[in-house]
Amino acid sequence: MGRPAIPSTSLVRVVRTHFGLTLEALAAYLRVSVGLVSHLEAGRRALSGPLLLRLSHLARHVPEVPAALTEAETIARLTPPSAPLLEARLDYCQHHAGRLRRELRAFADQLRLAGHWQQALPTLLPAAPDATAAAWLDRRQQQTAADLDADSSAHYHLLRARLLALEAETEALKQLLALLPD
Repeated sequence: MGRPAIPSTSLVRVVRTHFGLTLEALAAYLRVSVGLVSHLEAGRRALSGPLLLRLSHLARHVPEVPAALTEAETIARLTPPSAPLLEARLDYCQHHAGRLRRELRAFADQLRLAGHWQQALPTLLPAAPDATAAAWLDRRQQQTAADLDADSSAHYHLLRARLLALEAETEALKQLLALLPD
C-alpha cells in the first residue's frame, strides 16, 4: 500500500494553483518541459536563476495569505447574467415542478386508496364468497403491500425532494430576474 501524497507547498505549486494553470500551461510559460515543472513542483529539482526570474514575474502577484472571496465579492466581479437564459431555466423549473406536483398528487391518491384497502382487507379476506374472490382479494392485498412498502416510500420522498429543490430554484431565479435592469 502506497503512502498518501503530501501536498506541495513549493513556489511552483503555489503559483500554478493561484493562477489555475495546468502543468502544461506553466511549462509553456517557463519554456521548459512538463516533466521539469513536475520535478520542480515536487521539490525533486531546484529552480535555476533564469527559471526563478521568469517565475517571479507571476509569483509577485500571489498574495501572501490567499483570501477567499465573499459571495458579494464574487457576484460583484461577474457581469450581469443573461435574462433570456435565466428565463428559460425558470420556465424549465416551473414546468418540471408542475409535473412533479401532478405525480405526487397521483402518488398520494394511490397511498390513500391503499390505506382504505389495508383497513378493509382483514375483514374482506375471511368473508370471501368463493375461491375466485379470495384470489382477487389476495392479489389486492399484495398490491396494497407493494404500494405501502419501503421502496414506494423512498420513491415518494425522492420526488418530494426534487420538487422542493425545483421550487427553491424557481424562487431564486425570480429574485435574480427582479434585480436585473429592464
